[in-house]
This record gives sequence, C-alpha cells and structure tokens, in this order.
Amino acid sequence: MLTHIHVRNLAIVDEIEVELDAGMTTLTGETGAGKSILVDALGLALGDRADSSIIRYGCERAEISAGFMVSGDSSAGRWLQTQELDLDGECQLRRIISREGRSRGYINGRPVPVQLLREIGEQLVDIHGQHEHQSLLRAPIQRQLLDDFGGHRELLDEVRRLYEDWSRTRDALEAASREDADRDARLDLLRYQSRELAVLGLSVDEIESIDEEHARQANAGRLLSACRAGLARLDDDDSSSVQTLLSETLDELSGLEPLDSRLGETTGLLSEAAVLVQEGVRSLRDYSEQLEIDPQRLQWLEDRIGTLHDLARKHRCKPMELPTVAQNIDRYLNDLVHSDQRRVELQTKLGELDAAYRDAAGCLSRKRLGTARVFGRRITEAMQTLGMAGGVFDVDVKPRSPETYGPHGLDAIEFLVSANPGHPVQALSRVASGGELSRISLSIQVISAGGDTIPTLIFDEVDSGIGGSVAEIVGQKLRAIAARHQVLCVTHLPQVAAQAHQQMQVSKLAGDNTTHTAIRKLAGEERIDEVARMLGGVRITRQTREHAREMLELGQQKASRKRTAKRKAGA
Repeated sequence: MLTHIHVRNLAIVDEIEVELDAGMTTLTGETGAGKSILVDALGLALGDRADSSIIRYGCERAEISAGFMVSGDSSAGRWLQTQELDLDGECQLRRIISREGRSRGYINGRPVPVQLLREIGEQLVDIHGQHEHQSLLRAPIQRQLLDDFGGHRELLDEVRRLYEDWSRTRDALEAASREDADRDARLDLLRYQSRELAVLGLSVDEIESIDEEHARQANAGRLLSACRAGLARLDDDDSSSVQTLLSETLDELSGLEPLDSRLGETTGLLSEAAVLVQEGVRSLRDYSEQLEIDPQRLQWLEDRIGTLHDLARKHRCKPMELPTVAQNIDRYLNDLVHSDQRRVELQTKLGELDAAYRDAAGCLSRKRLGTARVFGRRITEAMQTLGMAGGVFDVDVKPRSPETYGPHGLDAIEFLVSANPGHPVQALSRVASGGELSRISLSIQVISAGGDTIPTLIFDEVDSGIGGSVAEIVGQKLRAIAARHQVLCVTHLPQVAAQAHQQMQVSKLAGDNTTHTAIRKLAGEERIDEVARMLGGVRITRQTREHAREMLELGQQKASRKRTAKRKAGA
C-alpha cells in the first residue's frame, strides 16, 4: 500500500507531502490546480521517463519520494528480498532529476538503475490514465488487455522465447544457405590464407624476438665498438684504466687505515666497487665475444619483418595480431568445411522449434478463446450499468496466416461492440462514439484493474465524459475495488468524490511572481464545501451545500449497506 508521497520542485509544485490511507481516496480541485501532477510524480518515482523540462522554473533539480508498506509474501516483497533491498516491510522509492538531464534512482536508500524502479513499480502500482480510451482502438493494446485479464504472462513468455529461438535459427540457416553459393571460392581463399600464415609459424613471442634481434643486428657495429672502448677504459695495461687506478687507491688508503680508523668504511666501499668493476669487465667481455656481425642474418630478419608487415596490411591488423588472425581463419575454415553438417543440424533444430512454437501458440490461442468469452461477458454486464443498456461487447480471436509467426502468438485479436440493442457487433473503432469509448474503457479498467496482485490502483480522470447516474455507478464500482486494493482517483465528478473514504483538495496558490500547488485532506464541513463547489461551480448556494451534504451521506450509507449485505451473505 502507498503510504506517502513527497514532491519537491516539480512543474508548479515547490514542495508537498501527502500521507495516504487504505481504501478509496479522491483528489479534487479546480482545473489546472495540479491534481494530475501528483500522479505524474508518482510515475517518475516508479521509473517513468523524464527530462529536465519538468523541473520547476528557477530550480536545479526535482525530487520525488514514495513510501509503501510491503508484505514479505507479496510479489514485491519477494522481489525486494531477491535483490537484497528489503527493509522490514517497507519500500522507499526516490528519484532525482537534475537540470543537466541526469536522473538517479534509489530503493530503500540504495542507488539503483531506473530499470529497477520500473520493475518494482509494476508490482506496487497500476496507473490508469485519463487518455487510455484513445489507445483502446489499437490492436496491440487490445491483445495486451485480453492477455492481462487472462493471466497469460507465463505462456506469453514461453511463446516469445520460442519465437526468438526460432527466428535466430532461421536466420542462421539462411546465412548458411547463402554461403553455399560461393562456398568453393571461399574455401580456396581461406585455405590459401591459412597455408600462407601457417608457413611462417608465427607466435607473439617470435614476433617480439624478431624485432629485438633485428635491432641488435642492425646496430652490431656500434654495439661492438662501444664494448671495446669500455673494456679499454676499464681494464687496460695503461696506468690510467679504472681497475689500475682503483687498485692503486685501495693500496694507498689501506696502508693509512691504521692511522685513522674512519678510513675503514671508505676502503670497504672501494673494495666492493673493485669487485663490481671486475664482474662488469667480465660480463662486457663475454657479451662482446658473443656479438657478431652477420649480414646474411640481418637480411633474413629484414625480409621476415617485411613479410610480416605485408601480411598485416593485407589482413588490416597489426603484426602482433597475425597469430590471432590465423586462428580465426582456421576456425572459419573449419566451420565452412563442416557447413553441410551444420546446415543439417540447423534444419533439424528449426523443425523442432517450429513444432514447439506451434504447440505453445496453439495452447495460448485456446486460452485466449476461453478468456475472450469471460472478458466479453463481464464487459457487457458492466456496460449495462454505465448508460449503455442493451450494448454488447465481444472479443474476436481468429488465427492469422499460418506462416505469420510472431512473439505474441498466431492470433489476430479485435474488440467488437454493439452500442444499441439489435445491432450486430462491429469493430470498436467503427461504431463507438467518444463517450461510449470512454465508458467501455472504464469498464475494462474496473474489471481488469490490477488483478489480485497489485495493491495500489490509480485512476487519473478516467471518468471524463461521464455524468449523472452513470457517474454515481462509477464511484460505487471504484469503491468496490477499494475493498481489495488501495484506490487513488483524480476526478471532477462530485458523484465519484462522494463515494470515497477520504477526499483531498488540490489548489493552486499565486503569490508575488510565484505559483505553487498545495494539497490538504478534507473532513466535515470542508468536504461538503468542496463537493458543493464541484456541483455548483463559482456560486455556491445553501441549497447546493445541502445537496452536497446529502450526496456525501448517501454515498457513505450505500457503501455501508453493501458491506453489511456482504457480511450477511457470507454468514
């Protein structure tokens, strides 16, 4: 159940906080006061798309928070536990939208992607918008309404999964068949490329060592000259060599060490230096003896490097990537060699998926036919109470072309209606007027609202275009739903407002260069005044107030009598 909403800096709202109770709550107020903004704000908290234009003028960001009570055994509670986001029966959603267009979402204080807000939102709230009757004419919406009413989600998911597997397998088979057209030419090319790369026997380590050896051979003369010069300076018979000078210095200082013990540290360091110089001389001599100038080897290295760069340009890669290219060519060559077997496997798999898809889609069709009968009967019954006496609603479920596979099955679904007794049913788009379409849409929403799983249902001016006794019936139906769900209804109809357990008034307040929205819960005389305003408009007379009082009393009495009758029937 939705317990509270807090909105800051959204549209004309600077800051409002609303606490909600169970049962049916209506939001009323003048047109433009901001009633639907509260519904929009909740939609944003539940993950709806947003942009910076919704932020209140002069502000840098908008923020919406919504709190829910969630039982652990509900689908929302289990989802929170699975995501490790549960918080002792509470669910706190928060959404921040910045002027720069960034959006951040939080569940129970933890930052989450907006997609997770949508996932939990679908299990907490079902919002029915004021313009949904317009979308009722679209075939995909009609199919979705029927499937939602029938609870076909698991079977739909199975049909969709099989269709996607079938589609991928069909595409793979078509690709394999296209490759057969130039298979021989491709095989020849791939075999040539494979042999060309295999002859080189390439590896990443070898390519690195070739570059290193080439650098050594190309500069062998300089390296050898430097080694000889270094040996001459370090270890020569000349009295000026490093080893000679170092040895003489050590002999002289060692003889003076008894005169001053502090020389001991210096002579120790020089002794170590002498040892290191001897090791360096030995290492340098070994290196120079092994170093050789080999013009033929240098030419071979340059030829090989040239070949590597030619192949790299040919395959549009770097020389270091040639071993990977060779592996990919061999793998593709192997696939092409065995393409006949692969094609047979794909054909077999496609046949199996085709049969499985037809079975699942057929099962879905049978369920839809059964659901369509119940759905049509329920909507027809609702139409009789909504000013369409004698009207008939039907759902036509017929097969499409057998070859027309799709993710939603093999059925074409169409809503049919007859608004007048004795007239045959025809497509909804052809016979329903705007008012009739609105009432049919409301019937569908009332009947299919949320099933038994979604705790909170919101109706945003779905009763537009309805009035009189029909409006009172609409209010009664919404209140009846409130026995199973929490209902929040934005309405302009006093007949609907009078049926609610609670009523809140939304008003727009204008100040010096500012406009903002306020909301407050009504009780007693305040509620009578608001219903009277809805009845009488600008000028409210004593008679209008008495009418409003009577409407509220009757609305609550009827609801009380219905509860009593139900208890007696149950007993």
